[in-house]
Amino acid sequence: MRKINIQYYHTPCGPLVLGEYNGQLCLCDWQYREARTTVDNRLTKGLKAGFIEENSDTLQTAKQQLTEYFNAKRNIFDIPLLMVGTPFQKTVWQALLQVPFGTTTSYLQLAENIGNKKAIRAVANANGANAISIFIPCHRIIGNNGKLVGYAGGLDAKQKLLSIEQQCS
Repeated sequence: MRKINIQYYHTPCGPLVLGEYNGQLCLCDWQYREARTTVDNRLTKGLKAGFIEENSDTLQTAKQQLTEYFNAKRNIFDIPLLMVGTPFQKTVWQALLQVPFGTTTSYLQLAENIGNKKAIRAVANANGANAISIFIPCHRIIGNNGKLVGYAGGLDAKQKLLSIEQQCS
């Protein structure tokens, strides 16, 4: 059976589940998020693999980079990512990777960045379906009014992540 190696990682914002498949990070998600089962099912079906709690070099690197990030010593991640989702979701997640460290943008701007400003709700849904939190910075997306809105790890976690990035940039 093919496997997704997983490990748990505790952050100042809450616990994360990290997962890798064939040397690529496919999961960095909040352990207690509301859509935990939905995200896990998308990964296991998309990769035709099961979860096993086992360490790997990729997971060790992910933990090291996260530790540096949370200590305000890293602002660029250089770990291979494996996005599992629809083509539209992957387009949105690629656009998230272009949002500069220490900045925020709106769902509307993100929709415009992918060339479809009418897809704002679909962009918001794809943003919320991101399984590789922090590495794919969905926390940098805010409401059009400049306020913090929705985040799988909770708004407190989102605020802490943005504060870490403002310290580091």
